[in-house]
Amino acid sequence: MPRSVKVRKDYIQKVKLGVQRQGFPRQRDLAEALELSLATVSNFLNGKPVDYLNFTELCRCLNFDWQEIADTTTVTSQNDNGNSNSAGAWEIAREEADEFIYVERPPIEEVCYKTLSQPGGLLRIKAPGLMGKTSLMFNLMQQMERQGYRTVLLNLHFAEATDFTSLENFLKWFCASVSQSLHLKNRLADYWDEEFSTPKMNCMAYFEEYLLAQVSSPLILCLDEVERIFPHEKVAAEFLGLLRAWHEQAKTRPVWKQLRLVVVHSTEVYVPLRVNESPFNVGVPIELPEFTPEQALSLAQKYHLDWDLKQIKQLMDKVGGHPYLVREAFTYLQQNTSVHLAEVLQTSVSDAGIYGNLLRHYWNIVKQDAELAAALKKVLTTSEKVRLSPMQAYSLHRMGLVNLSGNEVTISCKLYREYFGDRIEFL
Repeated sequence: MPRSVKVRKDYIQKVKLGVQRQGFPRQRDLAEALELSLATVSNFLNGKPVDYLNFTELCRCLNFDWQEIADTTTVTSQNDNGNSNSAGAWEIAREEADEFIYVERPPIEEVCYKTLSQPGGLLRIKAPGLMGKTSLMFNLMQQMERQGYRTVLLNLHFAEATDFTSLENFLKWFCASVSQSLHLKNRLADYWDEEFSTPKMNCMAYFEEYLLAQVSSPLILCLDEVERIFPHEKVAAEFLGLLRAWHEQAKTRPVWKQLRLVVVHSTEVYVPLRVNESPFNVGVPIELPEFTPEQALSLAQKYHLDWDLKQIKQLMDKVGGHPYLVREAFTYLQQNTSVHLAEVLQTSVSDAGIYGNLLRHYWNIVKQDAELAAALKKVLTTSEKVRLSPMQAYSLHRMGLVNLSGNEVTISCKLYREYFGDRIEFL
């Protein structure tokens, strides 16, 4: 058996469909569940070689017989999984964005375009999972590219665990990944002085003297899933401070005016940062809201559903304005024209309903963490706001299960209250 295995071409579409069938809304959710890099999961799903042990574990999780779907004819090199593979972030964003019809949420898009058109612009986008951050980023980057900007979308999920072990490792991965996305040669050896300089100075020189010097038009660097660096507090504090320094440099130095930053995260920032070293108190903040009834109605029309606001409000009474939950209902009803909204709502909190896979996925996460389960139970037993520990609140908010208001939370919609309320007592 070769060390690396890939999915047979005739099974690629089947394994992609298997991701949501097994309750994983996105590739990144599958990667997190198995503690694999996003690059490994992306390679597996696109018929590229991955390590044999990772291949079999992914097959087990997606309920495939690995021997049936494996193409073992090609033995590949040590670099199978692609350490940086940052170009894959664009492909994943494209796949996720293509799954949904985009709905604008004014004035967010206009604010984003205006910010990134400014020299040294910094945009901060925050929202729980499945709220449309990827779709917004993808549409934003496409719009800026049409205006002549260069863009890099770098998802921190592509970094391996070893990349976070030190600031040196992380910044080298970061610089190499941006180079790859810009289709430029990796020249770390030319700019990295480990004897007489520091990792931050080396990184700054690499950008200033090489990456930015190679780009004739402004460069938009979009960093997705920035929260993945938060647990590594020392590395996070230095890296985030570096981003703030670059933003400040743009005020006085022309070369840094060319760099525009987009920082995307799904949880509150719990890394201790000095006020003057944080990128989270400068720039323009964007918090993605839920759909309004009017926006949901506009989306329904794009799915060719002949709805009115009364039907929209019936759906939103159950799922709120959560973009993913709303879209799932529209997609299902578009594909099953004989089914009525009342039937969807009646079965929505069951494992057999249209949200069954997603609900089971979240339930599996919650029940494996006793403290998180206790926190969710506390939220479910009252209709009032509840104070939780920051980490518990952030974990539940990141999944979109609760609304966060300061240090207090409430359950985000009736669907979650009913589903988890029926199960939490069994723990």
